[in-house]
Amino acid sequence: MTQDTAHQPYGTPDVPRVAVRGESRLEVDPEIARITITVSARGTDRRTALEDLTRRNNTVLELLKSYGEPVEKLETGAFSITPELTRHGRAERVRAYHGRVNINAELNDFTTLGELTTRLADLELTRVDGPWWALRPTSPAHGEARRQAVLEAVQRAREYAHALGADLAALVELADIEAENESPFGRPGGSAMRGMAFAGAVEDDAAPPLDLEPQRQTVHAQVNARFTMTPPQL
Repeated sequence: MTQDTAHQPYGTPDVPRVAVRGESRLEVDPEIARITITVSARGTDRRTALEDLTRRNNTVLELLKSYGEPVEKLETGAFSITPELTRHGRAERVRAYHGRVNINAELNDFTTLGELTTRLADLELTRVDGPWWALRPTSPAHGEARRQAVLEAVQRAREYAHALGADLAALVELADIEAENESPFGRPGGSAMRGMAFAGAVEDDAAPPLDLEPQRQTVHAQVNARFTMTPPQL
């Protein structure tokens, strides 16, 4: 095969080409779960609201850190102190101050997750959102899905060639279809994630741990492949 022949987009009668798509879809167990904790406070003056918010935020952080390795990642997100003005009167009088802190946590132990979400939701003015189930970007499941997509492409191309009494000769191109359309990883909103919310309240007795069933994740891979093949026997 000459260099000119190799650059022919559709092949030649002597060196025909076949273009196929390989696809695979796997369902695997999630590796991590993410939750978002929102701590709130309200006070008639700014200092009271800030002190209550700081105390509750420290309580949440201490609880999360007490679980050690199962909590892989812990990050503080948005923080706000917002004045609430009176509804009547022309003067800008502050009725109360509302404080809020968002905390993001990532866990790898789902038994711990059920206990932790219950304990967090049991805290004063604390909201828990999640869990959002996910795979790590380095999960072997991604590589396995790509490998199966390539194998399917080769098998499909070989079947087309055999139908013509020919065989595959060489690989010309292999392209990852999702290379330019890969969705962001790790935040809520993906189709393979679900969530639930808990509004915290003060209770005398500890609530029983939640029994959370991990949602299986779908790993999808697609490739476009082009091969040259031997002359067909028509």
